[in-house]
Amino acid sequence: MSEKKNPLIKFENIGKRFGRIEALKDISFSVFPGEIVGLVGDNGAGKTTVVKILAGIYKPDKGKIYIEEEEANITSPEEARRAGIDFVHQDIGLAEDLEIRRNIFLGDEIVAKRVGPIEFLDLDKMSKGTKTVYHIIGITSDIDPKTEVSELSGGQRQGIKIGRAVYYKARLIVLDEPVRALSVRERGKIKNLIVDLNKKEGISFIYITHNIREVYDVAHKFVLLDRGIKIGEIKKEETSVSRLEESIIKGELVSP
Repeated sequence: MSEKKNPLIKFENIGKRFGRIEALKDISFSVFPGEIVGLVGDNGAGKTTVVKILAGIYKPDKGKIYIEEEEANITSPEEARRAGIDFVHQDIGLAEDLEIRRNIFLGDEIVAKRVGPIEFLDLDKMSKGTKTVYHIIGITSDIDPKTEVSELSGGQRQGIKIGRAVYYKARLIVLDEPVRALSVRERGKIKNLIVDLNKKEGISFIYITHNIREVYDVAHKFVLLDRGIKIGEIKKEETSVSRLEESIIKGELVSP
């Protein structure tokens, strides 16, 4: 990774409350172009709240988000995507009963012609675009773009979601527990895909997980959360798996 001076995304003193519960307290960290950041913490640490604020689902009670040093007021996932930020979740994101090509272009269908209020989709162009996604994620098997998503493995589905984000020019992809329900083999494939896209395309990632061992081999740095507080931020070369695990258990960053 060649770190640039100016961050792609910057969280500055983000705070969020839900009634009496302080879900986030003065969270600050940056993601630089070409950087993979592991956002790590146990359940209830605040990881999902950070994602929902970035996606515009929640509005922070305090603090600011900057995109390339410009203050951003993101109010929806669609607005985030227009800014080059996309989201890949483990359990959602694809319609099971739709074809792969219909999923990739869902909400952005290619229309061949219109007759009054009726739109006729250009399914050939959508199939061609789907094969471009296959190329992005390195699918070599001949999976028909007309195949329903329900027929795909968990790893193939995750790959399709990541490839779709790249196809639509995402500069930052937020991965929320991306390999949690996958087999060991498929976990390896998805993690290799993340590293490959980072190196070849320069795409930045925020990789969210409760399992430090899962993200350790792909991330450049780690942001550790505990009950809504950032307990540490550290580069991989400055720490180890055991120190990071100990930090999460103790609720404070363990020094080398």
